[in-house]
Amino acid sequence: MKYQNGTVFEKSVNKAGGHDVFMATMATGGSNGAETVIIADAKIGFSGKSAGDGKVVAPLTHENALLLRKLFPWTAPSPVLRKERSFGLGDRLGIATAGHIKLFERYDAYPVFAQQSIRELTLTNRTYEDVLDAVTFAVFREGFKKSWGADGDHLKTVKDVEYALSLGFTMITLDCSEHIKSGVTVQNAPPLPSVYAQKYLGKTFDIGEGESVRFDERELRQTAAIYGEAVSFAVDMYNRFLKDGKYEADFEISIDETNEPTTPLQHYFVARELTDGGVKFATLAPRFCGEFQKGIDYAGDLAQFDKEIKVHAVIARHFGYKLSIHSGSDKFSVFPSIGRETRGVFHVKTAGTNWLEAMRAVAVADPALYRAVHRYALSVFKEATAYYHVTTNLANIPDVGQLKDSELPALFDNNDARQLIHITYGLILTKKKADGGFEFKDALYKLWRENEAAYNDALVRHIGKHLDLLGVQHD
Repeated sequence: MKYQNGTVFEKSVNKAGGHDVFMATMATGGSNGAETVIIADAKIGFSGKSAGDGKVVAPLTHENALLLRKLFPWTAPSPVLRKERSFGLGDRLGIATAGHIKLFERYDAYPVFAQQSIRELTLTNRTYEDVLDAVTFAVFREGFKKSWGADGDHLKTVKDVEYALSLGFTMITLDCSEHIKSGVTVQNAPPLPSVYAQKYLGKTFDIGEGESVRFDERELRQTAAIYGEAVSFAVDMYNRFLKDGKYEADFEISIDETNEPTTPLQHYFVARELTDGGVKFATLAPRFCGEFQKGIDYAGDLAQFDKEIKVHAVIARHFGYKLSIHSGSDKFSVFPSIGRETRGVFHVKTAGTNWLEAMRAVAVADPALYRAVHRYALSVFKEATAYYHVTTNLANIPDVGQLKDSELPALFDNNDARQLIHITYGLILTKKKADGGFEFKDALYKLWRENEAAYNDALVRHIGKHLDLLGVQHD
C-alpha cells in the first residue's frame, strides 16, 4: 500500500473521529534514505508539514506521541502485573518492540514493553519520554491492541518514582537495596524490637500447602535488622504515591539487589510486614539462591533452587501476589521450575538479552563493525564492571582477530563474551570521536534499520525460548 512516495504500514491504518491516521516510511533524500512518520488528516492536530492533500506528515516526536496515546488508548500502557503471566522486555535501543509484538501476539502472557532503570537511561543518554514514545509508535505501527505495561525499573528515590508516574508509567519497581543492611549475622544482629518479638516469637505460621514458618530469636533479630528499614521505605513510598489512587500503577517490591540470598523465612517477614503496613503490591522480587548474573544461564545448585522456590511461591500465593524474577535473561535451566512452582503465575524480567541479539545481528551483517565494537568493549570492560556484578573471565574469549567472519556470531554462545558485550552497552553507544560524532552508534542504528526483519526474527526465537521453557502456551 502506497502513499505519495512512501510505503504505508497497513496494520497502522486507523480512524480517529472519522479521520485517517496511519504510519508510513517516506523518502527523505538524506543519508537515512527513509523516515517513518505519521500521516493524518490535518484536522486531528498532529504537528508536521502539509502533505498537500489535507493531510500532514508528522514526525515521531514526543508531542505527537502524546496525541497518539490520547486518540488511541491502546497505544498507552496499562497495569498488567495483575494478569497471571507478565514479562518484562527492557529494550535499551528503542527498536525491539516490533519483534516483541510478533511474539506476544501469539503467547498467553502480557508484555511490559517499556522497562528501563535510571541506570540504563543514564548509560544510554535516553529519557523515560524516549522509552515510552518508542513503544507507543511501534504499537501503533504494528496494530497491537493487547494490554501492555511500562515499568519504571529499579527506582530508588521520590524524584525518580514521581518522574515515571507523571509520564503514565503503569508499574513501579521499588529498589529497596539501599535500605537493606549488609553484613548482619545471627551473631552481631542488634537487639530485637519488642513489636517483632510479640508478633513472631513462639509462633508457627501456617502458609498453606503443607508449609509453615517459625522464627527463633536469633533468626528474627537478624531478619528484622536486615529488612526492617527497607520495609519502612516501601511503606512510605506506597503511601506517597499509590495509597489513595493518585496514580494507577502496579507496585513491585525489589529486594534482590543484595549479596546474600533472601531465605524463605526472610521473604515471609518482608511480605508480612508490608501487608500489615497496608501496602498493596502486585509482585515481589527476592534474591534467589545461586547466581542470576546478566545475560547467562543460572549458576548454582539446581536442587537447592527447586527446593527454595517452591516455598517462595507458596509464600507469594499465601499473601496474594506474584513472584518476580529479576535478571531473568537466559536463565533457561531454572525456567521449568519457575513455571511449575508458581503454577504459571509470575513476572519475569529480561533486558540485556535483547541488546545481545542486536549485537549478534551486527556480527552477522557487518563483521568489521562488530570487531571494532568488540575490541572497544575489551578496553572499557573494567570501567563497566562498576555498574554490574559479573564473574567474566576475559581470557576465555577468543581473539576476534583470529576468528573468521562466519565464526563471530558464535561468540554469543560464549558466556564470557556475552557478559563482555552485555555490560559495556552504554560505553559503546555513547563513545564519541574527536569531531564530536558517535564512534559506533550511528553505524549500528543504520545497520539495525536495514536488518529489522532479521532482528525481529531473532527476538522471536530467543525470547520465545524463554516463554516456552516457562510453560507459557501459544497459538
